Amino acid sequence: MSYLVLARKYRPRNFSEMVGQDHVVQALSNALTTQRLHHAYLFTGTRGVGKTTVSRILAKSLNCQGVDGKGGITATPCGVCQACTDIDSGRFVDYTELDAASNRGVDEVQALLEQAVYKPVQGRFKVFMIDEVHMLTNTAFNAMLKTLEEPPEYLKFVLATTDPQKVPVTVLSRCLQFNLRPMAPETIREHLVKVLQAENVAADVQSLRLLARAARGSMRDALSLTDQAIAFGSGQISEPTVRQMLGSVDRSYVFRLLEALALGDGKTVVETSEALRLNGLSAASTLEEMSSVLQHMAVRQAVPLSASGGDESDPEAAEVARLAELMPADETQLLYSICLHGRAELGLAPDDYAALTMVLLRLLAFKPQAGHVPSAEKKTLINATAQRPASAVQMPAARTEPKSLPLATESVLPPVASVAPPSSPRLQAWDDDPIKNLEPVDHAKAAIDNIALEVVSISPPPGQQLHVLAMPTGGGLSPNFEHDKSLAPTDHTGDPTSIVAIPVRIQADSRTEASAGQSPLQVLQPSEEGEFWHATVQQLLSVEAITALVRELALQSQLVARDADQWVLRVERESLNQSGTRERLATALQANGHSVSLAVEIGRVSDSPARRNAALAAERQLAAEKIIFDDPFVQTMMRDFGAKIVPGSIKPG
Repeated sequence: MSYLVLARKYRPRNFSEMVGQDHVVQALSNALTTQRLHHAYLFTGTRGVGKTTVSRILAKSLNCQGVDGKGGITATPCGVCQACTDIDSGRFVDYTELDAASNRGVDEVQALLEQAVYKPVQGRFKVFMIDEVHMLTNTAFNAMLKTLEEPPEYLKFVLATTDPQKVPVTVLSRCLQFNLRPMAPETIREHLVKVLQAENVAADVQSLRLLARAARGSMRDALSLTDQAIAFGSGQISEPTVRQMLGSVDRSYVFRLLEALALGDGKTVVETSEALRLNGLSAASTLEEMSSVLQHMAVRQAVPLSASGGDESDPEAAEVARLAELMPADETQLLYSICLHGRAELGLAPDDYAALTMVLLRLLAFKPQAGHVPSAEKKTLINATAQRPASAVQMPAARTEPKSLPLATESVLPPVASVAPPSSPRLQAWDDDPIKNLEPVDHAKAAIDNIALEVVSISPPPGQQLHVLAMPTGGGLSPNFEHDKSLAPTDHTGDPTSIVAIPVRIQADSRTEASAGQSPLQVLQPSEEGEFWHATVQQLLSVEAITALVRELALQSQLVARDADQWVLRVERESLNQSGTRERLATALQANGHSVSLAVEIGRVSDSPARRNAALAAERQLAAEKIIFDDPFVQTMMRDFGAKIVPGSIKPG
């Protein structure tokens, strides 16, 4: 007699045997009891959570005939009538399961819908179950829309998918949707205990914890792993054999690493990492186990055990609690984040264990030192009335001389206001500026009033002051300021409201700042061969003939010579010069009509497709910036309100 795997042998036969999906069971049971039945159901969820199982139980509930053959629609199918047994064995003529992954075309869907016009042969309802429905084509979805919306009263649709985002909204709106959730590890472990008791297989608690965590929310995966563990352990399940089978790291290594990290013991960290290498234990599994332990430690640190509901039956709970007290909460969070990001870095490093060591030592590098207080640069405004005379505003040495200020006629500078009015949003932010308390001037009489003003400094070197200039009665500057003898430097300590000295700095043009770097046009030296190679590579990219390293070789290389049989490419990086990459690029060129061999040399590249693409992008960027900067409205905003375009915010269309 052939062996039946645990995942099939212990598949639930009714709703009472369903595990971990109480919200779905309750909704369907109540609907069946009150006979408020929808014509289409959509079950979503990850693999192995019970989508197909719920569909079969629902079909049995709709067609159950009862033990005496007089039953009706029920939430508790008998499991012994002909309809129930035929559905369990997969031979019930009125229950059809269609695998949309392999039957995804419109012809298969139309063949299924042609059966909808016929009434049930044996049962009370016809049930069409379409698994992995998101794999259907758009035309197949469109073909079933009308029947799905208004099916005959004897027809029920059951759809199942692991990716509901790919199902059209026109289908979703016609279905009653249920999301089957991934199961908690404790729920899976409790179910495995019952299954192994029925199978008379001995297993310790810790091994079942490992299997439940490895299942990642899928009951089918858990039962399949249990089958494998039974075979691996010759009929018994123990923690060492399960760890060996799964490649899991013994948590004693994890506890040793966390304790060393908490104490700042780099030597123990390196020695433990080397022990993992010698024993052949997985670096990724080590980081995964560390993340799990750190998560429990963080919960312990944030919530007391009495309130968090910790599992005292776990033999590792005491060690987790000890480490939670040993390591500060902020370091726990930091190390958890480092472990999560470190798993993604393992594949980038030349050696997994070297990458693991670097990930572990990263916490020691960022570990706060005892008694170390990070310095913070603070800026304090000095009370002007206490530190400076009312007749002067102190300035840096570069701006101390009156002749250095560009306060001339209108032909030299745009208009500037001597003192901004209280309504100016720029000057309202200067809470400690002594100029704020001065009386506003009449802007209609000001000769200079449009350029943005900005205080540069209020703490110059000792002994350097900006002379105070007497202002006209109206508050504005005279157009003949340079020749007006009445505006010579004087001492006006008795009338602070009639004097002012404001440092002026003209706002820099954003285009000047944006073009400070080297343009791609300057590093490109066009050539005839480069133009031909650029066109050839762009054609390969358009048909997606090259990807990954082959694409990088084509983009970063320069065609320096070519004849009928061989082309010579030049690259700057040795890592691109690999035989397999060259061969795949040559194959792509042959498929594109260039039957040549490739030779690659190392040297300076001045005309590559990548540089040409960068140059084209730079030209488009400059054109887009010119359109913006030449816009009259933008120029008005920059001139009148001191607006400044944020660098990098202009994107070509």
